[in-house]
Amino acid sequence: MSSITGILKAVKNASRKLNLLDVTTINSILMSVADETEKEISYLLNENKRDLEVMDKSNPKYDRLMLTSARISEIASDMRKVAALPSPLGHILNETIRPNGMKICKISVPFGVIGIIYEARPNVTFDVFSLCLKSGNACVLKGGSEAQYSNKAILNVINNVLTKFGIDLNTTVLLSNEREITSELLTAVDYVDLVIPRGSKNLIEFVRNNSLVPVIETGAGICHTYFDKYGDVKKGSNIINNAKTRRVSVCNALDCLLIDSERLNDLPALCSPLSNRHVIIYADDEAYKVLQNQYPMELLQLANEKSFGTEFLDYKMAIKTVHNMDEALEHINHYSSKHSECIISEDKSRQQRFIKEVDAACVYSNVSTAFTDGGQFGFGAEIGISTQKLHARGPMALPELTTYKYVIWGDGQTRQN
Repeated sequence: MSSITGILKAVKNASRKLNLLDVTTINSILMSVADETEKEISYLLNENKRDLEVMDKSNPKYDRLMLTSARISEIASDMRKVAALPSPLGHILNETIRPNGMKICKISVPFGVIGIIYEARPNVTFDVFSLCLKSGNACVLKGGSEAQYSNKAILNVINNVLTKFGIDLNTTVLLSNEREITSELLTAVDYVDLVIPRGSKNLIEFVRNNSLVPVIETGAGICHTYFDKYGDVKKGSNIINNAKTRRVSVCNALDCLLIDSERLNDLPALCSPLSNRHVIIYADDEAYKVLQNQYPMELLQLANEKSFGTEFLDYKMAIKTVHNMDEALEHINHYSSKHSECIISEDKSRQQRFIKEVDAACVYSNVSTAFTDGGQFGFGAEIGISTQKLHARGPMALPELTTYKYVIWGDGQTRQN
């Protein structure tokens, strides 16, 4: 027996017990964890500080790693929202009665055991717990070493509540940080039903290439906004600034602005708010010429090929000039990670064309890509943004953490042919 086989077997057994919990109990647990989380803010912040002390503040992961009182309160609020949502379990998705009287019901059920592999994001620990418990799944957490103290503290808070309710603590398990453990988790087909990676492109590719357990990718976000020749400058400026600077370390942040060549003269106005946040712009030749002496020169650089198709996770943004919508769509098609893409335009037909031709999980018209978030979509929280097409796409919340089974009811029917 390997180092984690016993752990995974216990989690599998715990997952079956979750099927017997009623919705009222599940919701009470979530509300209690939310209350306990707010009571333990000081403890959580102190443990988070231990992680922050060993990370360079210039690291793009620093902001994701950092907990604050406000962020913890928001996490608790999200748990309460999850508790208030309808259960995704036991829904009859389809029902038929065969000529012989046999009734066939297609019913939503949990996956069972979900493994989550993630980096410096302690909020994920809370989100995964709340969504998995509400959807009847046990979860195996493999967090990054950067957040080890934060994650352990969070699990302690969760376990204190689970103990009070008499719930098997193997319902939510945090694995140790050894890399060998990751490989073992990815091949544990007897005990783990699904693996979801959250993190960098390298992490996601590693999981995809090495997992024997089915994987749902929550991909890196290389997000574009196209300012069409019929775009409104005021709307555009607000949307671009918000998408880029609201929180630069998240996957829905803007990475590349595409601008129609007929609107280049509006580029200084569109980018003006970015200078207040010291955003470095990598502009192509045409955009550079317009922005020269109109944008702080210490923040303006000429773009190169590496400037495009990069998820910056920082106060940095590329600008590409396009001469028509065909060029914009071609650029997005080539560089997009299929996460979130936006058009700024007052022309309805061009909005519709963009929406139909762009292949992404979330396509926006005159709205900041910052809204690609389970909470903002009304899902309570999210387990990640899926950029693939099978089973789940976009913000993954409660419905995406269920599968289904067929239940057949009868009264002694036997098959004759």
